[in-house]
Amino acid sequence: MKKQLDLTSWNRREHFEFFSQLDEPFHGINVNLDCTLAYQYCKDHQHSFFLYYLYHILKAAQQTDAMRYRIEDGQVFDYQIIHANATVQRADHTFGFCPIYFDADFTAFTADARLAMDKIKNGSGLCFNEECAREDVIHFSAIPWISFTGLTHARMYDRKDSVPKISVGKLFRQDQRLMLPIATFVHHGLVDAYHVHQFLDTLQQAFSASR
Repeated sequence: MKKQLDLTSWNRREHFEFFSQLDEPFHGINVNLDCTLAYQYCKDHQHSFFLYYLYHILKAAQQTDAMRYRIEDGQVFDYQIIHANATVQRADHTFGFCPIYFDADFTAFTADARLAMDKIKNGSGLCFNEECAREDVIHFSAIPWISFTGLTHARMYDRKDSVPKISVGKLFRQDQRLMLPIATFVHHGLVDAYHVHQFLDTLQQAFSASR
């Protein structure tokens, strides 16, 4: 479900018009979030840490208005539910694109996600199709081998893309805490640094509440 924003009364209309003209309207921010309690919670309850943080990333996206906005035919739409088009690694070190649908119930989300991921793991090639090209998603990737401090993305500049890209890196220890690198790459016509802060703050609160 989506609703169209009234651009004539939107307080960011000029920002949207300005940044939408740029050849590269996306901007990136990389941070490290404290996931000490979240990781221990997953270990204690035998949850997949990958699915746990993906669930909370999607939940934080639902709770951050700007992260739900998408540009379609020059207009801005607000999608009420945001899912993921994720990259899933295989044993042969290739990956495939995997649609993973958000469910507010973590148990249901996990069960459905595992089925979707197993299909990709047992397949071959990129698995890119129309389902992967949906607008009501984030483009998500996990990079569990590298605690990155910066990240760029391959993009087709003549395609009017406005989907946020979120990546997670390798856990590392810092002052007895477990830190998780997270990179956000978002369209500046829709999302400012303040909105990224809102998203990351919501995510950090979820990690810190894990008990």
